[in-house]
Amino acid sequence: MFGKAMALGLVMAAFPAFAADNAEPAKEFNGLPLVFTEDFEKGCERWAPTDANAWKIVEENGNRVYSLFQQSNYQPPVRSPKNIAWIKNLNLADFVLEAKIKQTGREYGHRDFCVFLGGNDPSHFYYVHMATKADDHANSIFLVNGAPRVSIARERTDGTSWDGDYHKIRIVRNAGSGLIQVFRDDMSKPIMTAEDKTFPSGGIGFGSFDDTGNVDDIHIWGRKP
Repeated sequence: MFGKAMALGLVMAAFPAFAADNAEPAKEFNGLPLVFTEDFEKGCERWAPTDANAWKIVEENGNRVYSLFQQSNYQPPVRSPKNIAWIKNLNLADFVLEAKIKQTGREYGHRDFCVFLGGNDPSHFYYVHMATKADDHANSIFLVNGAPRVSIARERTDGTSWDGDYHKIRIVRNAGSGLIQVFRDDMSKPIMTAEDKTFPSGGIGFGSFDDTGNVDDIHIWGRKP
């Protein structure tokens, strides 16, 4: 399943393990400068949700997180996720993203949480869909290009298990080669890999197709187009 990913081993080997909790993020990561960091302790003013009523800051054990706590009323122009919070004024080509995410919905095959990248407008972006079971519409990397989403992952796992805990993720994007790699918890091998050059740059966000979840401790190293 990871044959292609193994061929990209030299790329992956350049990335260190996920930083320890509460550690200061490195100012540079694999040659890319730190361009964005967010712990939500000062609120969510730097975020643009598709439906502000579906998102709020909540406190967990003295720590503030950004919570997609209910279904959004947003209806996308083409078949694609309904619950998205985009980072304002951030347009990147190459980047490495790290964050902690927790899925808070019920268990079923398409139980998911998503990361969005290459965002150009409401019907042109990529998204990573981490769901319990993989099929044509779940647990893959998707392209939304003015039409209903299409899976573009070349390698992926059979599913992404969810529980009541936070999971550490890393997304690696190389616009020149088209590479997109997705890591979760184990930073030594990706759970999904794709290569696509449709969108050489764009915005970044978090959310879900039609579920709920939380995000925290976001760090992004990147290069503007």
